[in-house]
Amino acid sequence: MSYVKPAELAQSMIEAGQSKVLMSTRDTLIRGYMGGAILTLGAAFAITITAQTGEPLLGAILFPVGFILLYLLGFDLLTGVFTLAPVALIDKRPGINIAGVLRTWGLVFLGNFAGAFTVAIAMAIYFTYGFTSEPSAVGLALSEIGHGRTVGYAEHGAGGMLTLFTRGVLCNWMVSTGVVAAMMAKDVIGKVFVMWMPIMLFFYMGFEHSVVNMFLFPTGLLLGADFTIGDYLIWNEIPTVLGNLVGGLTFVGLTIYVTHARTAPKRVPLTRPNGRRFASHHARVPAELLEQHVR
Repeated sequence: MSYVKPAELAQSMIEAGQSKVLMSTRDTLIRGYMGGAILTLGAAFAITITAQTGEPLLGAILFPVGFILLYLLGFDLLTGVFTLAPVALIDKRPGINIAGVLRTWGLVFLGNFAGAFTVAIAMAIYFTYGFTSEPSAVGLALSEIGHGRTVGYAEHGAGGMLTLFTRGVLCNWMVSTGVVAAMMAKDVIGKVFVMWMPIMLFFYMGFEHSVVNMFLFPTGLLLGADFTIGDYLIWNEIPTVLGNLVGGLTFVGLTIYVTHARTAPKRVPLTRPNGRRFASHHARVPAELLEQHVR
């Protein structure tokens, strides 16, 4: 069968998290670099489609191409590692500790940023003929995204920061769902299908993805957008990273782990002396009724 049941899925998540934490520094950086580069090439592609056609939905439908390719090639994103590494720690897998999890997060962050920044430089050159002309229409669209998603949030103060953080939470709820859902399928077509849906949703809804933003905002700065590095860090990247961590770990990693890897005992179906049937947790069943049930 091509479908992996939730209980098996939970174990696959734990094993994947353990593998990522125990991975060598070299491989972690390489996989992080390529994950950031391929994902952001997909983002550049989707934004190009949107700018040239005026159809945001079309861009969202095509954006998952980059995510799917990097996943199938075994590369890593910070958003996915936020979800998988902690479940291996919570499960007390051998060799997994808090320092190891933090190390993995840090290395993947560096790799993702390096890959995304490489693509940002390449796209800035591409959109300006090597910085010899004004940005193309797509370059201008990228610049506007950077301005709107930094200064635009800052204009709303605390409400803007809350909105930014919430969009980060919602983003990695969907992105990590895509990462985990891919483990439910054993064939390529199945993996592609289940990854496509949540990734398309997050992109079209305008949620905040820390790795995509590692490309969008440096590109905007290289093209002369009207915001600063400080604006980018304070009014986007840092809150987005925190939101991504909370969203992926809380709504995907912990929920699946708790209910499928550490499933609570089922309620016991019993019959009272008066003939009425009921179900209760083992700890709440009267001893005499439990004995009758066992007999």
